[in-house]
Formats: sequence, structure tokens, C-alpha cells
Amino acid sequence: MNSKLKNINTDALFEAVLSLQSIEECYAFFDDLCTVPEIKAMTQRFSVARMLDKGEIYSEIVEQTGASTATISRVNRALHYGSDGYTLTIARLREQSEKGEPT
Repeated sequence: MNSKLKNINTDALFEAVLSLQSIEECYAFFDDLCTVPEIKAMTQRFSVARMLDKGEIYSEIVEQTGASTATISRVNRALHYGSDGYTLTIARLREQSEKGEPT
């Protein structure tokens, strides 16, 4: 956990995210919370993380996502030296996919 982020307001935000029960609810909440560019940036980073996890190379990732090499490097660094948030969620999505659950 990043102690720089930890406070009662961040806890409340994360509790709100955890309360969402469908993709549609996520769209509604994040549409209200974030700007379109913010959502697109988060989406791009998560796509980059999934591609790096699959072993794809930077040039393929740039071509498919439009991410800069700086963004790819930042995500790669988080995958290897971060808080394991990407790793946890990617593994859980993989498990859901293997069980035939929607991801």
C-alpha cells in the first residue's frame, strides 16, 4: 500500500469502487468521476500491463495501444517493482477467463 495515498477520503473512494456491481455501474461512476482523457489514460496503461504480462515487445505495444515508450516503461517498472496491483488484477482476470466468467 502506498502510504502517500492512504487517508480516509481515499479509503472512501476505494470503498465506492468496490461497491460497484456491474460494468454499467462502473461506466456511470467513472464517467462522473473522471474526464474522458483520464479514463482513456488508465485504460491504455492497463492494456499495456496486460500486453507486457503476455511478453509482448514494446514495438507491438506501441503499435496496438498508441502508448509512448515512456508510458510502457513506467508500467513495466510498476509490474516489476510496484505494489503488485497490476499483477493481482491480471491474474484474477485470467482466472475468470479460464472459468468462462466474463472479464
